[in-house]
Amino acid sequence: QVRLVESGGGLVQTGGSLKLSCAASEGILTFNAMGWARQASGDPRELVASIRSDGNIHYGRSVKGRFTVSRDVAKNTIYLQMSSLKPEDTDVYYCLADDGLGRHYWGQGTQVTVSS
Repeated sequence: QVRLVESGGGLVQTGGSLKLSCAASEGILTFNAMGWARQASGDPRELVASIRSDGNIHYGRSVKGRFTVSRDVAKNTIYLQMSSLKPEDTDVYYCLADDGLGRHYWGQGTQVTVSS
């Protein structure tokens, strides 16, 4: 069973920064892609950033230029560095993994709150 454990959420002021971490229970290169999505209560999940096993990276339009996704293969961990945070970035952030065979795995989520 794949486990993804997020950490690093919290409360930050507008313009501040946070770094989220996601530790996987198995080698992250075994996944076709990993990434981060966010969701506010009642809204659909929005893909924020993803990194494929070949290193190709994609960012959602609302975070491009402010967020950076990276990985440490030796630690089975991906990261999301968030800068220039805005109140509208307030959400629960989820780590996700796509095994390329139609299966998606999700972490439990971590709350990010940006105060105005």
